[in-house]
Amino acid sequence: MAASRERTRAAAYRQREYYAKTAKAYDSAHVCPGDEHFIALEYIVGLLRVVRARSVLDVGAGTGRGVRFLRGEGFDARGVEPVVELREMAEAAGTRLIAGSAERLPYADGSFDAVVATALMHHVPNPKVAVAEMQRVARSAVMISDSNRFGQGTSRARLAKLVLHRAGVWPAFEMIRTRNRGYLWSEGDGIFYSYSIYDSLPQLAAWADRIFVIPTASAQYRWSPVTASGHGLLVALREPRHNWAGVENEDGKFVSPGH
Repeated sequence: MAASRERTRAAAYRQREYYAKTAKAYDSAHVCPGDEHFIALEYIVGLLRVVRARSVLDVGAGTGRGVRFLRGEGFDARGVEPVVELREMAEAAGTRLIAGSAERLPYADGSFDAVVATALMHHVPNPKVAVAEMQRVARSAVMISDSNRFGQGTSRARLAKLVLHRAGVWPAFEMIRTRNRGYLWSEGDGIFYSYSIYDSLPQLAAWADRIFVIPTASAQYRWSPVTASGHGLLVALREPRHNWAGVENEDGKFVSPGH
């Protein structure tokens, strides 16, 4: 257990060092108009309007592209980012981000109508902790745009990954594949973990009233919807909470039914 925690700390430090060194080139390397996360942001805007959201928190905001996009659409958007060099790049572009990590968000329960994360979760060693924090500070919606390992690779590779996962042996396979590190490294993305938006679906389903996935990359529906696309937007929505006095209106106040 201690060795596992030490590996996780070392990986987090290495990833922050990677972003510190590549911060000035971050947008040119990771931000491309029309990419899967921009597609996700377009969907997010529409869904935020459906649930009458006003305040939005972007977790792992990077250089602030999501925050700027949402503000441009009229939302009260804020961002949390742990890497100081990325926050500095955001501020140079006119966007101030708050220091903080996905595993410990610096906000009280229910602080935002909605919480979003784009291109974050495959860098998080324990996604369940991050998702729990998103649920804690969100009132109406949590939306995650990220990778889906089951939709990546050849058709046979996609099916094999799904079979291993359903057999309950994927974690063991992943440790063998990564030589007991639990993560991989690339020059283009630094440290990343094997993640699928479907990994977080059961956890969010227990919190939400409605949950669904929107593919944000090209899809090949052959074996299963789960294996169709390598990237997607996981959407979890909650209905307004009821109490004895009635229902919650769009201003956050409870009124009698029919008002």
